[in-house]
Amino acid sequence: MPRRTFKRIMPDPERIRQHKYLRLLGPWMQKASLWHLNRRSASGALALGVFSAWMPIPFQMVLAAILAIIAGVNMPLAIIAVWISNPLTMPFMFYLAYLLGTWVMDWERGAFEFQLSFQWLADSLHSFGPPFLLGCALLGLICAALTYLVIDSLWRYSILFNWRRRRNARTRPLP
Repeated sequence: MPRRTFKRIMPDPERIRQHKYLRLLGPWMQKASLWHLNRRSASGALALGVFSAWMPIPFQMVLAAILAIIAGVNMPLAIIAVWISNPLTMPFMFYLAYLLGTWVMDWERGAFEFQLSFQWLADSLHSFGPPFLLGCALLGLICAALTYLVIDSLWRYSILFNWRRRRNARTRPLP
C-alpha cells in the first residue's frame, strides 16, 4: 500500500534528471538507490526533504537532491517534501522558527515582519539572524526526525497488517 501511494505521487525520474537546476548533478543522479522505493528510502527521503524545507535558502530542492544523493535515499520524494514550504506556509514556518530561536537563546523579541525575498533575509540577518537560523535548524531537525519515525512506523504497520490479512485469508475454512 505505501509503495503504491508514493509511486502515484512521484514525478518521472527523467523529468527530474532534465530539471534545469538538477541537471548539474547529472553523473551523481545515476545511482540506482536514488530511484528505488522502499521503507528506508521513503522515510529517509521525506525526512531530508522536510529538513531542507526549513532551511531559509533559495533552491531548497537542490539541497534536498544533494542530501538524497549523499544519503542514498529516494530523490523524487525528497524533492517533493520540500514543497511543504511554499509562499503560503513560509511566513508561518519562519515566524515559528524565529519564536523558537528567541526562546532557546533567551533573546528579546523584536518586531518581526517577514518578506519573501532574499534581500529581506540579507538585511535582517544582523538583528534576527541568530535566533531565526537556530530556530530553522532546530525545527528542521525535529520535524525531520518526526517525519522519519512516522513514515517508518506507518510503513511497518502497513506491512504487518497485510501479512496478517493474508495469513487470515489462508487459514479461513472454505464456505
